[in-house]
Amino acid sequence: MISLQDIRRARILVVDDEPVNVQLLEYLLKTTGYENVSATHDPRQVVSMHLKQRYDLIILDLHMPGMDGFDVMEALKPLESDSWLPVLVVTAEPDKKLAALEAGARDFIGKPFDTVEVMTRIRNLLEVRLLHRESQDYGVQLEREVRERTAELARFRGAMDATPDAIFLIDTASMAMVDVSDGACRMLGFSRDALLRIDPVALGLATRELLERHLAAVSEAPSVARGEGGQMTHEAKIEYGALPGDIVETELLRAGGQGAVPVEISWKLQDLGKSRMLIAVARDISERLHAQERMRHMASYDALTGLPNRTLFFQNLRDAIELARDKHWRVAVLCITLDRFKIINDSLGTALGDELLRQFSTRLVRVVRLRDTAGRLGGDEFALILTMTRDQQEAVNVANEVREALRLPFDLHGQQAALTASIGIAMYPEDATEPGTLVKYADTAMVRAKEAGRDGYRFFTAGMNVQVLARLDLELALRGALEGGQFVLYYQPKLELNTGRVSGVEALLRWNRPGFGLVYPAEFVPIMEETGLVVRVGEWIVDEACRQIAAWNAQGVRDVRVAVNVSSRQFVEGDLEGVIRAALERHAIEPGLLELELTESALMSNAEHTIAVLGRLKELGIRIAIDDFGTGYSSLAYLKRFPIDKLKIDIAFVRDIVTNPDDAAIALAIISMAHSLHMQVIAEGVETRAQMAYLRRHRCDEIQGFHFARALPCEELARLVLDNRAQPDQPPAQDDKAQTLLIVDDDVNVLTALHRLFRRDNYRVLTASSPAEGFEFLALYRVQVILCDQRMPMMSGTEFLSKVKEMYPDTIRIILSGDTGVETVLDSINRGAIYRFYTKPWNELQLRENIRLAFRHYWLTYGPYDDRKTPREDEGTSNAE
Repeated sequence: MISLQDIRRARILVVDDEPVNVQLLEYLLKTTGYENVSATHDPRQVVSMHLKQRYDLIILDLHMPGMDGFDVMEALKPLESDSWLPVLVVTAEPDKKLAALEAGARDFIGKPFDTVEVMTRIRNLLEVRLLHRESQDYGVQLEREVRERTAELARFRGAMDATPDAIFLIDTASMAMVDVSDGACRMLGFSRDALLRIDPVALGLATRELLERHLAAVSEAPSVARGEGGQMTHEAKIEYGALPGDIVETELLRAGGQGAVPVEISWKLQDLGKSRMLIAVARDISERLHAQERMRHMASYDALTGLPNRTLFFQNLRDAIELARDKHWRVAVLCITLDRFKIINDSLGTALGDELLRQFSTRLVRVVRLRDTAGRLGGDEFALILTMTRDQQEAVNVANEVREALRLPFDLHGQQAALTASIGIAMYPEDATEPGTLVKYADTAMVRAKEAGRDGYRFFTAGMNVQVLARLDLELALRGALEGGQFVLYYQPKLELNTGRVSGVEALLRWNRPGFGLVYPAEFVPIMEETGLVVRVGEWIVDEACRQIAAWNAQGVRDVRVAVNVSSRQFVEGDLEGVIRAALERHAIEPGLLELELTESALMSNAEHTIAVLGRLKELGIRIAIDDFGTGYSSLAYLKRFPIDKLKIDIAFVRDIVTNPDDAAIALAIISMAHSLHMQVIAEGVETRAQMAYLRRHRCDEIQGFHFARALPCEELARLVLDNRAQPDQPPAQDDKAQTLLIVDDDVNVLTALHRLFRRDNYRVLTASSPAEGFEFLALYRVQVILCDQRMPMMSGTEFLSKVKEMYPDTIRIILSGDTGVETVLDSINRGAIYRFYTKPWNELQLRENIRLAFRHYWLTYGPYDDRKTPREDEGTSNAE
């Protein structure tokens, strides 16, 4: 038996040209108790080292300069008598694993390393190797004993019984068994007497023809062709085709009808006294076959889920396509990815992530039919092969069953997790006839399903293939864009709300692609992120921005702070700090003129490292801003640890800020929080005067967006800055004391009549023909009293005033309606959105008095009250005249 101590004393050689991989494997082996671990970076030394040390296991990298792993295995084969190479290959390419096994490797491990998988496979291989060596040594010893004890049958019998292998003596004259060893009785469960009564052919030792060929070959060979002990010489075997000495694998009958024992039998011819015997030595190879089967299984099935792996899945798909071609059937390939799996895996840990994949694979197997095949292609990507005789509705049904199987949450050792799946479907023969193309198309459709909102399925279409090819073309062109000088920076100005002055700019990347013109970032930045080009391009952006600052300074355009966007990969893969320091020194500019904009996800990807780098840059004088604030997942507890100067409100909250109370509340909360933490706030995507006025009223520091200016080339930006600074500051107008009445009604005649009625009371009267226009006026002017019609298209007066209540709670809100139904009145009152409810037609004197009282109520509440408050002389209401 092989003990744990025997395994840990095994001799192991690590062969890899990468020192870090060698160090990692040596550390794993030595810390888990292996005592004899050697290593080399030169594959050419392996053969000589193996000759000296006879390693029990060689961990061999496939890809090395000078001599790859396949060459090393070929060179090792002459050193192993039966080409049993003690080799465990290491590769990052799944398609090379099967080739490695066919070249003689016993097993393989993938890169990056999975520690548990690596150590398990090393131990399994060592156990098989030591068992193999022990069996070989034992067989050699037995053969020597048989040869040395040919003088006497009694002494030979003792040797027979001393070995665990099964030995059978067959008389060449009668072709009957004359003796068997104790090992044969133990192996097959028969008594000695019972075995001797069984015909060798019936037992399974050999066929009658094989026994006769054994005998004929010996009898026809002249005695001079036999060596010592009656055995045939090598030359005689070649000439007469004799079989003794060859090893044959077969099965022997077990007692009691309990099946058969797989064995390998070696035949010898021996003279015992005056008799000539055929000696069959049978060795039980059950464990070896089991180990081989386990290795074949490991090469074809996923270790985590037990499903066919990528290699076996493609083989199954080839077989399914071949059958479908003969039967005129259709084959559907479904590629399945688990939505949000990475988030769950990162938050709960890889152990629970693996458990989730196991549970999902179990549900997936329950969905498929008997003739269908499931497989795991890698990570959280699974696939199904459906053989169909009818239309593609069967594929739709299975896709929906997979989605339905995910409805119930997964129980991960007490932790609940809910998932959905995105599924792509490609059809044979409509979409493709080759397995690789079919899977690629299904994967493309799966990506489209995820982009469409997840938890759905998509069939592959020719249009998708066009998109795939276009993306590949874009990626290829993108790789040459930097060297070709095709990138250019545009600059979008930022406006300081309190003064109306340009406070800085944001550098925005544009690609001037030959033959296509100017390409916007949304079309190519995601590809740069995926391919890693964003690091090199990011370095160019920093240097180009610093160069432009220096050029503007030389032109007299000074104190223009330039903000550049920094991706998370620049922190992880690049030397951001070194790049910035070098650019500042190269172009001799002040660090305070450079600002970095980072997303929340970039900040949190490696928080401690990011904090350290940003801290040093902040000490240098660089300003730091968080871009798209409110859309990421950072913790406020972490936020206060970062050296942040500015928060940038994402456009998603600015777009409807004057009409959506939720967006307004989020924006105002960001402004309040930032000011509490002594940070500035800038809102992006400001496209209307109303948005700008609303943000200025609520103390937002800066804005940028199309309302002020689009992104401009450097020359146009310089002219805009100079023109802006030549103008006097424009502080926001103060209209706190202007008595302003907003009238909202979709009837133009009503608006005209009410405007004429209330202008005589010296109010500033604003008239809006829709709730949307009403929201715009509320953002632009400080309104004290609102008079609103109840029945309007798109939004009722009650709904409008309910939103107004959330966004402008100080206003006095009045409904003027021709509908006097009780439900309308009660609804308005119960919502708490109105101050009074008046009906149409109105009494002019009474309505004027009621509006005067409403203003009086406002000033008494939010005062101080002053009857002499009048609109400013320079204010007009162009839409109301």
